[in-house]
Amino acid sequence: MEDITVEGILHALSDPVRVAIYADIVGAGCPQNCSTFLKVSEKSIPKSTLSQHFKALREAGLIRGERRGVEMHNTSRCAELEKRFPGLVRAIVNAHNVQLQASMRLGKRNSTSRTAKR
Repeated sequence: MEDITVEGILHALSDPVRVAIYADIVGAGCPQNCSTFLKVSEKSIPKSTLSQHFKALREAGLIRGERRGVEMHNTSRCAELEKRFPGLVRAIVNAHNVQLQASMRLGKRNSTSRTAKR
């Protein structure tokens, strides 16, 4: 835990796919495996790419992986990170969720206006 840095966390979560994966893991409340995220933000993600994203999240100290057979089950380290950096991870996840909701509203608005123009 002493090796985890704010810079490492911010770097890991600067990628839109990784922050989406992490927000889902935080919100799930139970271990998630790589296959759960074959589609992230409406985009298909190859398993090899997902593996690299999970590696970055683990190396930043954001998740812990536990091998169960051939699968790696990942859980958030929010409680531990909250003690080290109070409010940081929660603020990032909340900001991601606000941004996601805004883009979903914008997307719905754009699809409605396209339909009206036809």
